[in-house]
Amino acid sequence: MVMHRIYAWFRGHLFAVDVTLAAALWLLVNAMMLLNSDAPASFIIASGLIVPLAWRRSRPVAATAVIAAVAIVQWALSLPQAPADIAVVLVLYAVAAYGPRWASIGGLILALVGAVMFITRYNFDLAPGTIAGLSSTAFLLVVVWMLVLFSWTLGDLTRTRRLREEALEGRARRLEVEQQQELALAASDERSHIAREMHDIVAHSLSVIITQADGGRYAAAADPAVAAQTLTTIAEAGRTSLQEMRRLLGVLRGDEEVSTRPVPGLTDIDELLLGFRAAGLVLDFEQSGKARRALPAGAELTAYRIVQEGLTNVLKHAGPRAAATATLQWQGRGLQVDVLDDGRGAASGLSGSGAGNGTGTGSGSGTGHGIRGMRERVRLYDGTLTAKPEPGGGFRISAFIPYTEA
Repeated sequence: MVMHRIYAWFRGHLFAVDVTLAAALWLLVNAMMLLNSDAPASFIIASGLIVPLAWRRSRPVAATAVIAAVAIVQWALSLPQAPADIAVVLVLYAVAAYGPRWASIGGLILALVGAVMFITRYNFDLAPGTIAGLSSTAFLLVVVWMLVLFSWTLGDLTRTRRLREEALEGRARRLEVEQQQELALAASDERSHIAREMHDIVAHSLSVIITQADGGRYAAAADPAVAAQTLTTIAEAGRTSLQEMRRLLGVLRGDEEVSTRPVPGLTDIDELLLGFRAAGLVLDFEQSGKARRALPAGAELTAYRIVQEGLTNVLKHAGPRAAATATLQWQGRGLQVDVLDDGRGAASGLSGSGAGNGTGTGSGSGTGHGIRGMRERVRLYDGTLTAKPEPGGGFRISAFIPYTEA
């Protein structure tokens, strides 16, 4: 942990580290020059070679250009600065590791040429025109070239590793953003699913309870026995709603025993219709055709909810003495579901002019959530849904759920 913190501190204070190292190198070189009693010009050249190293990572091209210019002045004035010339190797590594590619190649070529210029001048001055001088010049040139190539290669490997790390970090950031987006989409989809289930459960049960309560209140004045029957129906609707709510809450809490309970399907349509008939709705049910294959459980739940929501709307909006017909028709491509009532046409008010798209608001308490929820359910299975008033009165909800083709 200590080493990790030290490394993190160095990564966060690169310029401060470079300035410190450059200052330390400058003090060391000047101390060595004082011992050798070099000329004042040598101190200026040494400073020009070492000070730009403080910007070797933040401004590698500029630092390389300054050191190269100072080195050329040094060569022109014939000022040997062996300790300070180590800056050339360091800045070559830096420009290869942190500079653009063109600057890296250019720095390498310039360093190789500069090595020839410096070695030939200073070595020939020591042993001009002799075989020993040529041999020592060639040997020193090979050694310096190897040092230059080693420094440049090490910097280029550092550059490759840095680019790979940056690419991995960028990919990790993109994956994190994508994961957050996926989680947001999943949460939004789950909220929509919960909203649909809550609406279907609560709206249906409350509609039955309200209808029975209103009808029983008036009928009880003439026949007290009706009140008991009405209360029984209300109690059954309340219990059914409570069971469904517990199942939904069990799913939300992660209760495995509750969440694995089968969801309503087409086999539960008859029980659903009994509840509506008990609520006083005059209702016919027709089923025709034969299923070519079984629908997924979710698609059957969608058909069940469409019938439930359509008949609930009849209770809420179609007016007194309205009759309804629910039809399931198996076709070659899938299941056709229709819910039609002969009421006063007020059912169109549940979504107003937006009945066809499920976005409008209607009279009373209708806000279009029922049709919007049905449309979302059907869209999950590539189906279609229309909801609109009939020309002669009444309201029709028509949905088609295709088979899921493998």
